[in-house]
Amino acid sequence: MAIAEPAFTIGIEEEYLLVDRDSLELAEAPPGLMEACEVELEGQVAPEFLRCQIEIGTKPCATVAEAREDLRRLRACVARNAAGFNLAPIAASCHPFSDWREQSHTDKDRYNALHDDLAGVVQRLLICGMHVHVGIDPPDRRIDLMNQLSYFLPHLLALSTSSPFWQGRDTGLDSYRLTVFDNLPRTGLPPRMESFGEFERSVRVLTDLDVIEDASKIWWDLRPSSRFPTIESRICDVQPRLEHALTLAALTQAITRMLWRLATRNQRWRIYDGFLLAENRWRAQRYGIREGLIDFGRGEVVPIADLMEEIIELVAEDAQCLGALAEVEAARDIVAGGTSATRQRRVMVEALEAGDDRPRALQAVVRHLIEEFNADL
Repeated sequence: MAIAEPAFTIGIEEEYLLVDRDSLELAEAPPGLMEACEVELEGQVAPEFLRCQIEIGTKPCATVAEAREDLRRLRACVARNAAGFNLAPIAASCHPFSDWREQSHTDKDRYNALHDDLAGVVQRLLICGMHVHVGIDPPDRRIDLMNQLSYFLPHLLALSTSSPFWQGRDTGLDSYRLTVFDNLPRTGLPPRMESFGEFERSVRVLTDLDVIEDASKIWWDLRPSSRFPTIESRICDVQPRLEHALTLAALTQAITRMLWRLATRNQRWRIYDGFLLAENRWRAQRYGIREGLIDFGRGEVVPIADLMEEIIELVAEDAQCLGALAEVEAARDIVAGGTSATRQRRVMVEALEAGDDRPRALQAVVRHLIEEFNADL
């Protein structure tokens, strides 16, 4: 009997920072902004932990093309309504110079509980991410594909890096966001599990003890969604450019389908120890696409450009079936032109060479991020 193909629906969640258009510093979302967005977007927008953040989520989409239209609509709505308050959203995982100590958290039960439970760790959480959901049934298949998909998380992270600056300094990392997020409990690469039942039993241990309220408090880089029949990739920095976000979503969707296709042929991707995968995760966090990742089968560090060519070839059949081949192949454009981390540093250097002092150069980086957010709307 033929194995029924999952829907492979796709959903994208993004978190944005709000900045004042004059000072370019972070600014809190006024109630009127949230109300205007909520009226227009009907449940697809929400406040985030910090009051300077706003979160959106697409509907479950059958294709990346459908996700493009929804994501563009969501981004345009936030940008248009923010402009009415002299604010602008930026889709970068860290603000280049604002101080986390000057931010306040949203007054909601969920966020008040987080603030109390996680203390000083969560107060530094001035970061934004991008989450990609891919629809997979049955539940045990989600766990099986998660175990294999973990191998590719560092590759996705490397392409996505957008957080080189933290509190006015260049950290030397392309994704500083993860250094902040990894201080929270229940983060990092997911453990290997044998079944969805094993996952549920592990979660139940913590919920029965009232350590966590539900599975939404498990913040692994990849997890079974607590709300939807999906696997949820949480590894990526958020993207200033709409099309880059869609490329990362398309890659996640196509890799998932490729692994499913292997399973239908009684094949699978080799499972490597988390210790080794964590080394690639660190390399992606540190260097983005500037240095290679380890190919454990070949036993050598391979340039990102070569690895992307291999991945595109691996998933081309699947991307074609999903109607996302152009978006997957656009990963080459990211490798050729650099990630947001590269572009932010370039703007900073050009501003300094033009005679700006450091504060003005950092403001130039924020203006650049505003421009990139609005470029495809």
